[in-house]
Amino acid sequence: MKRFLTIDDIIDVLHKIKQRGLGFLLSKLNIYGIKRTEKTFNQLDYESADWWIIPKVKQRWNLLISGNKNLDYKRYLVENHLQNRKGLRLISLGSGSSHHEIELAKYSNFEEIICVDIAGDRMLEAEARSNKLNLKNIKFVCADFNNYSIPKEYFDIVFFHASLHHFDNIESFVESTIKNSLKTDGFLVINEYVGATRLQFPKHQIAKINDALKIIPKKYRTRYKSNLLKRKYYGSGILRMIIADPSECIDSASILPAIHSNFYTIIEKPYGGNILMNVLKDISHHFTHLDSKKNLILEELFSLEDEYIANNSSDFIFGIYQKRSPTKNIVHS
Repeated sequence: MKRFLTIDDIIDVLHKIKQRGLGFLLSKLNIYGIKRTEKTFNQLDYESADWWIIPKVKQRWNLLISGNKNLDYKRYLVENHLQNRKGLRLISLGSGSSHHEIELAKYSNFEEIICVDIAGDRMLEAEARSNKLNLKNIKFVCADFNNYSIPKEYFDIVFFHASLHHFDNIESFVESTIKNSLKTDGFLVINEYVGATRLQFPKHQIAKINDALKIIPKKYRTRYKSNLLKRKYYGSGILRMIIADPSECIDSASILPAIHSNFYTIIEKPYGGNILMNVLKDISHHFTHLDSKKNLILEELFSLEDEYIANNSSDFIFGIYQKRSPTKNIVHS
């Protein structure tokens, strides 16, 4: 059942005003959706308390993707799947601050990396960072994707890190734009949210998120830069999501079906997020530095998520997919 407005929406608005100021909220009243999206991603000084700031959570991702808590997916990609390839051309659509693309540009495997994003301030920031590192194989393009022309059969890799879920009409986008831009044996590489469209999670998932929230003592449930206590998770309403960022998870549930019908799977690694992303939202700052008690809390949360994704599709996936059929559809471990 779709939720149009929830208690979490009201809490989130109040919290955003405290974190980003009233001006940011007023910017969401712009009638042009693309401008609201641009404002969302152009704020450089925004600090969050989302699950990705927790080192132990990042180690969990690494372990589930590469089998090594100290080996992230980018190094794993290069060392295990691109190790014998040189002169590679990669395009990243919706690259944002381009941290991941800059890391990839440090590898000699890549001759050209093109980062495309609508957020001009972030593109300038990324370009300055790459210049400091003296990287010559990466460039940054500020553009609305709808007005950006991608050359056909030019790239070895089309890359998405937490950006594909911002694209609409996924089936058409994958089948035409992504597929056509790749060389015959090119790869699609994603590290993505592939869960419910507009975050309209089923009731049983919301119930499990609230079970997980009860594991956390109240003193670790105060929201970032606030005295508000996170008592319960109600889910996101569609109305607030559209007002905040019309592109957020606009067709995310279509991502994997579209990829599977157009590409061959080389590797696909689920790493959860169904419980952790939502239970830790706004309270992750309590777990960036761990003592024995906090460590046990995270371990208990991890176990709860493992139980859940054992019987349900993972909301987050790392995947490598090939345009051309290999000898047979091999799924590497």
